[in-house]
Amino acid sequence: MLREQHLAGGVDALRGSVAAIAAAGIDHVGVFDHVSFWDGTGFDGIVNATALAVAHPTISVHTGVYLLPLRHPVPVARQLASLALLAPGRIRFGVGIGGEDRHEIEVCGVAPGTRGRRMDESLDIVRRLLAGERVTHVGEHFDLHGALIRPTPAEPIPIIVGGRSDAALRRAARLGDGWVGFANSPKRFASAVELIEAEADRFGRADTDWQHGMVVWCGIGADRSSARRAVASEIEALYKVDFDVFERYCPYGTPAQVAEQLAPYGDAGCPSLSLIPCAATLDEIIAGTAEIRRLLQRDRHGPEATTP
Repeated sequence: MLREQHLAGGVDALRGSVAAIAAAGIDHVGVFDHVSFWDGTGFDGIVNATALAVAHPTISVHTGVYLLPLRHPVPVARQLASLALLAPGRIRFGVGIGGEDRHEIEVCGVAPGTRGRRMDESLDIVRRLLAGERVTHVGEHFDLHGALIRPTPAEPIPIIVGGRSDAALRRAARLGDGWVGFANSPKRFASAVELIEAEADRFGRADTDWQHGMVVWCGIGADRSSARRAVASEIEALYKVDFDVFERYCPYGTPAQVAEQLAPYGDAGCPSLSLIPCAATLDEIIAGTAEIRRLLQRDRHGPEATTP
């Protein structure tokens, strides 16, 4: 995942950074999404995904995760359809309900307790609009009559549902093309996939070509101490919590040490890791991520880690 500081250097710097990422063999980049997080921090996922998509002609871009319940689904579908014209087949739309900062939800005019139900309605509407349907929907949160988005994306945009709860897993089974975990152990990843597949079977979606994965913060450095400082400082600044809360889910050390700590996800069946790597410089982030990817690919049981 590229953070806001990596997108703040202007167009030329962004193009150079994405070119370096692609040249390193990393096949996708990811972006966060927040509207007004804790102290007003924000990074619009679709805007930043668009910037990355036009900065390079082939690299794929993932939102991880976009806070869909804070927006109206029809404009979101329009944005995605427009982005698909610029980067057909290169967008993966990861969505989540958020919730760490309830004030962020409230300032968007959304009652925090409704965001799960809003997500369910929104996902259904967005999926149908992106499939080219004329949508009429009367629900708890949205009342639409004959909504239509043209042109329909030439290639479907995968919608990947994030979240740690069983409710998120059931949502992925019903309405998603996959699930992306966060702060989960390999054992939890494996059991989550089992739950999704069982639930999907109930909804007649057993033949879905699932695109599951994990988002993982990690620290990269010359030694474990410096790597821990790198990831701890960023997590504490963003989430306003002690690193101890996340530490067991955050590998850190040299690229070889990080790859070793990530390998159990491959054993648990995880096909893809989206890393949020922290290091002293962006060059170190890119080089470290590329080396972690190489080491995991060398091990047939390891997942593919591809996101800086």
